[in-house]
Amino acid sequence: MSRLALAAALLAAGGVVGCTAVQGSAGAPPDEPSEAIPLPSSGELEPGTYLVTGYAVPFEITVPDGWESFGWGVLKANAEEWEVFVNFLEPDRVATDGCAWRGTLVEIEPTPEAYAAAMAAQTSTETTSPVEITMGEYVGLEFQYSVEEDVDITECTVDHICLFANVGDSDCGRVYSEVTEQETERIIDLEGQLTMFAVGEFQPVDPSLTDEAQAVFDSITFVSD
Repeated sequence: MSRLALAAALLAAGGVVGCTAVQGSAGAPPDEPSEAIPLPSSGELEPGTYLVTGYAVPFEITVPDGWESFGWGVLKANAEEWEVFVNFLEPDRVATDGCAWRGTLVEIEPTPEAYAAAMAAQTSTETTSPVEITMGEYVGLEFQYSVEEDVDITECTVDHICLFANVGDSDCGRVYSEVTEQETERIIDLEGQLTMFAVGEFQPVDPSLTDEAQAVFDSITFVSD
């Protein structure tokens, strides 16, 4: 898919086992003020650490060379297409059917458990069993999300898979434009606000790029005021 088409898509936009501490997610000490640059709403990024605000708790994210911002996340692309991404959103409604999703968005209780259960119950997509994780002082759940193999996206509502609606969205705000897209989500209660962090691929990529995206994902660190 072309970068223009993917841009349009972005703008449209089980039991619990164990507990895993996520690297890089502890809050910075109060006596060490952040020197991170505010994450711009769009454009290419210089390698470095960026401050993300507008959420219940601000956080930093570190990117290497070749990444760009799209406001509610960062991504890396080749000359033709976007390849991998890390994003952050605040879901409040989940589609009961990820393909035929028009009119199926239902409000969820703002807890990681309720969100994970709704995503697992969503038809046309599949998730792994959620695993308990910690991000700094916050406890949440992590699971993998993908589209079922037999789904024909051209038969889906407006040729998109709907994951969920973000707070403030009038319709589905988080969509896939290709059935090859997939992601790992971490969902936490961030000071009373349900917040989702994800790392994923627009298409199958080289394992080294998967590792690079995972490192960016793991760099997310909550900071003190």
